[in-house]
Amino acid sequence: MRRVRILNRSQPFKKPLVADYCQSFLCKLRGLALRRALPEERGLLLVDVHESRLGAAVHMLAMAFDLTIVWLDSNLNVVDLRLARCWRSFIVPRNPASFVLECAASRYEDFHIGDRLALEDAPLA
Repeated sequence: MRRVRILNRSQPFKKPLVADYCQSFLCKLRGLALRRALPEERGLLLVDVHESRLGAAVHMLAMAFDLTIVWLDSNLNVVDLRLARCWRSFIVPRNPASFVLECAASRYEDFHIGDRLALEDAPLA
């Protein structure tokens, strides 16, 4: 699986953020479900070809912890942001998105609607 470093061009992160790049249907369906924890410097980037609201929706079933969910358009601009509580069923973004970044709940303050993000390849180590 590809791994990417997430950069915030609008306001640099205080701590690094590296995410697994998830494009396949099965990878997106599983997401972070059934994991016991997520380190603060790690995340999962769900990738779709087209921007949509329904296609960018996330479920929190089988989640053992809360998440920060960041929706990005095709230009990697933040179009929505939510703190998702574990076991809440279905969350749809307010605006269409191509990318969904799932990261630790503690990262919520690192993002704002309108921020411009960038991706860099990161080593798999």
